[in-house]
Amino acid sequence: MMDIPNDCTAHCQGIPKKIMIIAGEPSGDLHGANLVKALKQRAPQIDITGIGGDAMARAGMDILFHIRDLSVMGVTEVLLKMRSIARVFRGIKGRLAQCAPDLLILIDYPGFNLQVAAVAKAMGVPVLYYISPKVWAWKLSRLKKIKKYVDHVALIFPFEAPLYRKWKIPHTFVGHPILDCHDPGTLPRIKSRDGVLTVGLLPGSRNSEIDALLEILLKSSLKIKQHMPGVRFLLSCATAVDMKRFNAILSPYNNKHLFQIIHGDVTKILSTAHLIIAASGTVSLEAALFRVPTIIVYKMSWVTYSLARLFVRIKYVGLANIIVGEEIMPELLQGDATPDKISTRAICLLDYPARCAMENRLGMIPSLLGGEGTSRRVAALALDMAKARIIRNNSLE
Repeated sequence: MMDIPNDCTAHCQGIPKKIMIIAGEPSGDLHGANLVKALKQRAPQIDITGIGGDAMARAGMDILFHIRDLSVMGVTEVLLKMRSIARVFRGIKGRLAQCAPDLLILIDYPGFNLQVAAVAKAMGVPVLYYISPKVWAWKLSRLKKIKKYVDHVALIFPFEAPLYRKWKIPHTFVGHPILDCHDPGTLPRIKSRDGVLTVGLLPGSRNSEIDALLEILLKSSLKIKQHMPGVRFLLSCATAVDMKRFNAILSPYNNKHLFQIIHGDVTKILSTAHLIIAASGTVSLEAALFRVPTIIVYKMSWVTYSLARLFVRIKYVGLANIIVGEEIMPELLQGDATPDKISTRAICLLDYPARCAMENRLGMIPSLLGGEGTSRRVAALALDMAKARIIRNNSLE
């Protein structure tokens, strides 16, 4: 009798062989990478493929499509990239049919991922949604699709649980993955050792954000510099950003090398800056963990903004503000995201008493996010789901 290959034997015994993960944005790539590592630690033999970025590739995932093919925000911005998104969707659909993974894990990016969930469900592939759609903010109707196509949801905010309970959607609160990246107990508390006031500029990780915000932040910085000549500026440049586009906007404002460019990981900026001016997103929550006073800015096309005003159900856009329920971090959005308003608020916050007051208020954030170990908890949940599917299928044969 022919020997059965070891991986087949293991699979028949309920040990997962293949998992697909889809992350469509840089923040998803970061948290996806930690999840890939946690999965590999628990099941070294597992084959992980899907959509991700450089971080997930380094962690050991086989990248079928890169997040640069998908990362975009806003109605008009999505329309411009529709052909590329459709091509990626067809590729993932074909791969699901070809390799039949034991589990599909979706990370954020709901417009794309919920369509993939429907395809997977039709093929009998179980679906775990990690970092689920922000239905508490807008598009509550997505809960219908989640209930129909998703088998289990790993929640990252405790306030999400009552909503999923109401809809009778299987869920587990796993904590926020940002605590796997930054342990508040070990973060530096001493800012720039040379005593120079430092402002971190974080214009975003999407090219559409760079187009909308970078020049505004640069002009704001010049106004701050006029009022406070000794201030230093650190400018973040995300790995997914088009460098030609970035440099074309920056060059006219950097002839005196006013801005020090920090590529990739923003930790250096967060651990050094006395103040952050950041595009709305997860990075504002990271800043809260570092207890760095932060001004949140955002600007999008008027079409996208007008639609958002009709459907968004929350008072704030900054995650730290949403979690606490009040505006700890000032928000300057759309028409308020001007160099005059941003620089005026920044100059006020660079004053020592104002900085200390915000730092103290930010200290409450970590206790509201759950403990470290989110990636390990999600990995355990994922493997249990995959094993259950294998055992169920084997019992039917």
